[in-house]
Amino acid sequence: MKKLITVIAIIALAAVALFALKQCKSNGGETTPLHQPAGPDFCADSAFAYCKAQCDFGPRTMNSAAHDSCGAWIAQKFRALGLTVEEQRCTLTGYDGTQLRATNIIAHYRPDAQPRTLLCAHWDSRPWADNDPNEENWRKPVMAANDGASGVAVLLELARIIVSDGTLQTGIDFVCFDAEDWGTPQWSDNQTDADVWALGSAYWAESIKDSPNKPRIGILLDMVGGQGAQFFQEGISKMYAMGLVNRVWQAAQEVGYGSLFPIQEGGTITDDHLAVNQVAGIPTIDIIPYYPDCQQSSFGPTWHTVSDDISHIDPNTLKAVGQTIVQTIYTE
Repeated sequence: MKKLITVIAIIALAAVALFALKQCKSNGGETTPLHQPAGPDFCADSAFAYCKAQCDFGPRTMNSAAHDSCGAWIAQKFRALGLTVEEQRCTLTGYDGTQLRATNIIAHYRPDAQPRTLLCAHWDSRPWADNDPNEENWRKPVMAANDGASGVAVLLELARIIVSDGTLQTGIDFVCFDAEDWGTPQWSDNQTDADVWALGSAYWAESIKDSPNKPRIGILLDMVGGQGAQFFQEGISKMYAMGLVNRVWQAAQEVGYGSLFPIQEGGTITDDHLAVNQVAGIPTIDIIPYYPDCQQSSFGPTWHTVSDDISHIDPNTLKAVGQTIVQTIYTE
């Protein structure tokens, strides 16, 4: 998720968008819903607790004990809900040649049902706070409350309420990708344009590309709990899945969160959805924040810093994203 594509590429990708929905005016994070919300209520407090529980393991950096323990915990949480769980283990090569013990955690709701929807996020932590304003922190690990744990937390809460509700007849594949954030640190002399980010999703996409039971569409959640977050429409998403972009942003308006999902162009991002689109052939969008006025980073002030901790997670942001996803999948 860690690289913005050039402005020229953004302009080229934007040309594929044929239309956009009219933006709903809003003065706050939540407005009056335009329609009766569909599906169960998304519990922000529960999602926040899932986020904190991951952080309680410590930074989930590759090849660490905290990483392995948290991965086992995530898989157990999905199993406890009655989902069919696979742990796709693999060894991947990092930018510096490090062999990374990775696990993609895959949980199936109604595994035999068709059509299927992919809901995904990454669960590993950035090993280096290389965007921290204090140079002394650049080689410290990131707690990754937002950049990792928030997306998984929303997936777990979605799984919980969908199973509890029991009325959704379509299949859902919840996938927690590993080894997303072992990309080249900014301080490294080993800078490269090679594909060193999103390694776990690339492995998963290759494994499922020829499956007749692969999901029909996909939604990636990345950094979906930050304070002050807004989710602009991302360029790769618009190129491969413009119809789904329109549907999700419409769903946000329907449930009263149009102000957090402005119908405006954001950046174009290298993220886990790239391989899912290009290799697996699953039209997939990225719900990722865009802070156009943030000097620290357009991904927000805590991105790849030691400040990406639970104190900077806003349950209201988790709620907005989670309820928007509920509205989307229950009205498909």
